[in-house]
Amino acid sequence: MIDMNPWITFVLIGLGTFAIRLSFIEFYGALRIPPMLRRALVYVPASVLAALVLPAVVFEAGQPGIDWGNPQIPAAVAAGVVAWRTRSTLLTLAVGMGVLWGLQYWLG
Repeated sequence: MIDMNPWITFVLIGLGTFAIRLSFIEFYGALRIPPMLRRALVYVPASVLAALVLPAVVFEAGQPGIDWGNPQIPAAVAAGVVAWRTRSTLLTLAVGMGVLWGLQYWLG
């Protein structure tokens, strides 16, 4: 017999996530957002991206620390410079991955 508890949990979590996201979409036009909060919301995507990327770059083998022997750090810096100068997502990805693979091959 199949245990249904995990499936019920998955469905409830999915519905909860959907309801939370739908509420922002549905109520955005109806609610009056103060100008100061509207200006602050502009920075949310960049901060979320940084929060997702930084641990993946800095944590090597599960240990935090900035070690220039970690090839992910120079690759992230190179990708950041390319993104800042060109604003090209594809070029940023290509340079970041190229530097990372090159350093991994070179450091061995």
